[in-house]
Amino acid sequence: MGSFGWALAAFVLIHIGVSATGARAALVGRLGEGLYRGLFSLISLALLVWMIVALGAVRADPFDPLNEALWAPPAWLRWPGVIVAFVGVAMAVTGVATPGPTSAGFEKRALAQAEPARGIHRITRHPFLWGVALWGAGHLMVNGERFALMLFGALTLMVILGSRSIDRKGRARDPVGFAGYEDVTSNVPFMAITQGRNRLRLGEIGWRGLAGLAVALMLAMAHGRLFGAPVISTWP
Repeated sequence: MGSFGWALAAFVLIHIGVSATGARAALVGRLGEGLYRGLFSLISLALLVWMIVALGAVRADPFDPLNEALWAPPAWLRWPGVIVAFVGVAMAVTGVATPGPTSAGFEKRALAQAEPARGIHRITRHPFLWGVALWGAGHLMVNGERFALMLFGALTLMVILGSRSIDRKGRARDPVGFAGYEDVTSNVPFMAITQGRNRLRLGEIGWRGLAGLAVALMLAMAHGRLFGAPVISTWP
């Protein structure tokens, strides 16, 4: 397994094997919540940079076996894949800009509000994670190379499992408060709304949603220059 594979494996491992297990509680007990989160963020960032650099090396080597196509995505999947990835980026950015009971550092403060499920959190308790999952799923629809299946498949699975882990930690931290939050929200996007447990209020999403759309559009326009694969063939 090359550098990219090791970087990806390490990144997934610390999120599923540490953050989503009892190892997190043990580390928090020794280091404290603040120090643990700081170290975890730094390590995650370092592994992400390593993964990006290693992936660049893979893509620059046409003879690297990870560039081998395992399947040929049909042409009709291209635009559905682009749309799914675009929505995913917009949702992820909107989620980061919208603190809620499942946002790191805002758990207690958000649950203490009279109406903790606001904005995009009415759609899903985990907008950032589901945004990443949609971004990954969209890329899986249009990329068949080994590296793509490894990267986007692993990240999509990781964030879906991560959402369940965050819910478990929320229940343990504040059983009563988080139970009330779960009653009016859902992990799966739009499920609570379709079940009548919440309502979609676009006005609450407001500028955060517009910022998410703007970032997604800019990323789509610069995709060719940044990653060598333009979203639209006429774009540079």
